[in-house]
Amino acid sequence: MLTIHTADEGGAVAVEGSRIAGTGTLPELQQRFPGARVRSWPGVLGPARVHEGPLPAAPSPRERIHAVLKTGATAVLAEHVDSLELRVAAERNGVEILTRPRPMTLVDLGRADLAVFDGAGTCIATVCAGRLVHRRR
Repeated sequence: MLTIHTADEGGAVAVEGSRIAGTGTLPELQQRFPGARVRSWPGVLGPARVHEGPLPAAPSPRERIHAVLKTGATAVLAEHVDSLELRVAAERNGVEILTRPRPMTLVDLGRADLAVFDGAGTCIATVCAGRLVHRRR
């Protein structure tokens, strides 16, 4: 299902499957993709982040990966993925494992990794490879 994510600031992103179908303003994307579901978020919409430090402590590898997703990151550095269990949890959740940091971007046909942050920098929502994996209530 095609979904358009939009926020108070940062424009809008149309997501289909794991890819970005288009970027622009909400009216532009609604015209290009009539009938698409719209998710409106308070805050600023932009690319997801790369988590560059050690992964947060948590009782299980799955919970460590979820803690990363809650920060608006959808990629981690390989040097901090130090066990097979952690690697499996990252891969199962669609989190990219990178050998070095790289800029995250929102481009047509690119991987749909985006996040919404409030004015204090707290993550409101995280979309990883097109799936909504975190939202603050």
